[in-house]
Amino acid sequence: MANVVVVGAQWGDEGKGKIVDWLSERADIIARFQGGHNAGHTLVIDGKVFKLSLLPSGILRTGKLAVIGNGVVLDPWALLDEIEKVSKQGVEISTTNFVIAENTPLILPIHQDLDKIREKAAGKSKIGTTGRGIGPAYEDKIGRRSIRLADLSDPETLKNRIERLLSHHNALRIGLGVDKIDGEALKKTLLEIAPLILKYAGPVWKILNEKRKLGKRILFEGAQGALLDVDYGTYPYVTSSNTLSGMAATGTGLGPRAIDFVLGIVKAYTTRVGEGPFACELFDEIGEHLATVGREKGTVTGRSRRCGWFDAVLVKQTCVTSGVSGIALTKMDVLDGLKQLKICVGYELDGKKIDYLPIPSDQQARVKPIYEVMDGWMETTAGARSWAELPGAAIKYVRRIEELIECPVAMLSTSPEREDTILVTDPFVN
Repeated sequence: MANVVVVGAQWGDEGKGKIVDWLSERADIIARFQGGHNAGHTLVIDGKVFKLSLLPSGILRTGKLAVIGNGVVLDPWALLDEIEKVSKQGVEISTTNFVIAENTPLILPIHQDLDKIREKAAGKSKIGTTGRGIGPAYEDKIGRRSIRLADLSDPETLKNRIERLLSHHNALRIGLGVDKIDGEALKKTLLEIAPLILKYAGPVWKILNEKRKLGKRILFEGAQGALLDVDYGTYPYVTSSNTLSGMAATGTGLGPRAIDFVLGIVKAYTTRVGEGPFACELFDEIGEHLATVGREKGTVTGRSRRCGWFDAVLVKQTCVTSGVSGIALTKMDVLDGLKQLKICVGYELDGKKIDYLPIPSDQQARVKPIYEVMDGWMETTAGARSWAELPGAAIKYVRRIEELIECPVAMLSTSPEREDTILVTDPFVN
């Protein structure tokens, strides 16, 4: 029985939610391993739209265990709001099908305050944060001053954790010209929410290990995308966590030997939200077509996504850094009706051709795409569930992508609907 990691192989928003939901039918446990409620997954099931940020996509399947691992930073208020919303849509969430790692760090209102204050002060140097406190919460984790979920179970421990946290934050807030945080008020607020969230707490590493010994299939669900990884992304225009597949091990406590297949989710074109370099970005009618037909708005922020041609250089690179076994190619149908398509096959930097994205920010901003032109197709791919239903030009496009990124296509998604999926290689059959 194989265990599968799903990661985004571009700048996020690749359609991971639908793919994870589709795969979760074959899995027993679905575990989120990094990020926070800055992630956004939109799923369309039988015409019904579900929007998730913290809850693993598998929560929509009955008889599955949904897990939030310790690599996630958790806003307890946002989680409870999300639970309430999806419960009203008929999704049952209880301690029998949902567990949170007890060592998961919490996002507090002070983290959101700091996030927004810094971004406003940065002016033209802003990095496009969502303002949800993700970065400051990870900073506190590394600084060993986080309040973790388990800390809510003991008032004395919580008091000590708050004192250590505020010794840092209040000094920072004074320097930024904002009011200090009242520790007693924060403690009261946390103790009020504690029983609502603690009931889901558990030793995730132990639970997953026991399930694995029983032969249960585990699906590890990533958030954001590989190009937003804090180490290998377009730094500093990145998220505050490691988004690569290796984080599935440390973000759940199960270890790398538990990973059998890495599925990279890739759009048939390229998008990104917020600031940062984007060599293949389009500012013409084609870019407008991708944005309009692809409905390119962020699930969490509502911000419009920047759109461009498929960048094979970047995807080849992320397939290496995440150890991708196969890709799931999504949103093929958005390219329907385009007579001509382009794929970025290399970059030009200061007159020289290179085959990877360099690390220095100034060089990332200066690279120019080298395109290969292919014929498009006028037929529709929307709703196709087999290769036989795809136009010949669409199949050629897929095969060329496989050659350029040196990684096979394992799945193909042709609409937001769950069942409009072509399975080439089952990731769970290892």
